[in-house]
Amino acid sequence: MRRLWITGYRSYELNVFKDDDPKVRVIKDVITRELKQRLEESNDEFWLITGPQLGTEQWAIEVALELKKDYPQLRVSMMLPFTEFGQQWNESNQVKLANLQSAVDFNASVSDHPYQSPQQLRAFQHFMLTHTDEALLIYDPDHEGKGKYDYQAIQKFQQNNDYSYQLVDFDELQEAAVEWQERQQDAEKENKF
Repeated sequence: MRRLWITGYRSYELNVFKDDDPKVRVIKDVITRELKQRLEESNDEFWLITGPQLGTEQWAIEVALELKKDYPQLRVSMMLPFTEFGQQWNESNQVKLANLQSAVDFNASVSDHPYQSPQQLRAFQHFMLTHTDEALLIYDPDHEGKGKYDYQAIQKFQQNNDYSYQLVDFDELQEAAVEWQERQQDAEKENKF
């Protein structure tokens, strides 16, 4: 069994406020490519384990739910850092969270209490690190965001544990955006004939 943690930028950190933003398509394309590569390496049970944050984590869940059709070994888990997570979000985002929670194979809260202290977030990171084998971060250390804390926790954890991670930085995202745009243009040309 393989277990992958995907995390990274929140949507607002990338100035993404709509689901049809081209940046979302590019990031989902990158996540799809990375997940497919890992899934094709093995027929063993494969778990994507991620959090509920708007942005990379929810996009990863959406991608994985789509891929389950072609990869029956794929399972999806959403772990919340604490109960009542997302209660302060607007209604639309709360509905999106609830829909994803009901669609995944497993969801639970690491803490049995509503938010009380940053210790719950550290406990969440520890849980993710000890319940996954590797991480994929859509994150660039030169452009900090909330993902910085997960990135730092992973690096610290690596000092005493066999744990790998992969960063997809802004350069790679830009490259992926160019490739994605070229594929869109090629598809448009084919549709003209």
